[in-house]
Amino acid sequence: METFSLAKPAVSRRTVLALGASVGGVMGVGRASAAADYPARPIRIIVPYTPGGTTDIATRLVAEPLSKVLGQPVIVENKPGANSIVGAGAAASSAADGYTIVMVLPAHAANATLQAGKMPFDPLASFSPVSLVVTAPLVLAGSKHVPARTLREFIDYAKAKPGEINYGSSGVGATAHLAMELLKLRTGVQMEHIPYRGTQPALQDLLAGNIGLLFDTYSTLKAQFEAGSIRPLGIAAAERTAFAPDLPTIEESGIGQFVASSWCMLLAPARTPSGIVDRISAEVGKIVRDPAMTRKLEDLGFVVEGRAPAQTDEFLRAEVERWGSVIRSAKVTVE
Repeated sequence: METFSLAKPAVSRRTVLALGASVGGVMGVGRASAAADYPARPIRIIVPYTPGGTTDIATRLVAEPLSKVLGQPVIVENKPGANSIVGAGAAASSAADGYTIVMVLPAHAANATLQAGKMPFDPLASFSPVSLVVTAPLVLAGSKHVPARTLREFIDYAKAKPGEINYGSSGVGATAHLAMELLKLRTGVQMEHIPYRGTQPALQDLLAGNIGLLFDTYSTLKAQFEAGSIRPLGIAAAERTAFAPDLPTIEESGIGQFVASSWCMLLAPARTPSGIVDRISAEVGKIVRDPAMTRKLEDLGFVVEGRAPAQTDEFLRAEVERWGSVIRSAKVTVE
């Protein structure tokens, strides 16, 4: 009787390695081909905030010249909600093909701690960093209803009235909120936080004297500074800036190494081909460093960055760690 063996034929290790290399090679060729053909259709940049804000403005300034150089429409899509989580989540769940990217703010870094385990994505692992486009050093504004003309005078005044001075921010976990918590930690001043739904209502209460302090970007506060309605107390930058050379740094008031910025950063879904990421990053860098564009951005209170993917990744990780430390030390929660 004829018998049949069910034993699997032996496959040598060399054959397995050859098959693996073959499959890997095909996948590599596919990814390389995708990068070489990119872009073949319109590109979407998600802005996880409402239209008209600084993030939206910066994104649109970059999108138009990016469209020209890539030869495809670059569409800006606003997806606000949950302090950037809605928009960032939409990008994280998109195909990793370079046709969807997202412009995030520091809230993205803060959410890594504030919303740990509550988001449908990981702020680091779910994305491939593309470019830190611009930064915007925060400026500290004081109410004219408080008898203090400098930051040092304000700190002394607040220390003499612990818990009596209120400060505002555009919301819990916003950079303006966390920067003030950092200032409290560094100076020992006791102040109460009043969160608002956006910067404008906070600014109106600063003008009215209902709060004493507010951190925000220079472009937001500039008109009121020029009108003399509020007092510029300092800028949270390592050195004075080109757009406000007469504004002293917070470090000049004796608070060493106090740097805090808002920023705009482009991220792509994780595993987007490196060739595509590198190309977008390089083009964005050229765009923001063009002298005419640099002037436009500086007029808005931005510092041009245009960093490469590796530098952007390093910056984002440092921001997650830094603001996470402040959140834990100040016991900040979103509940």
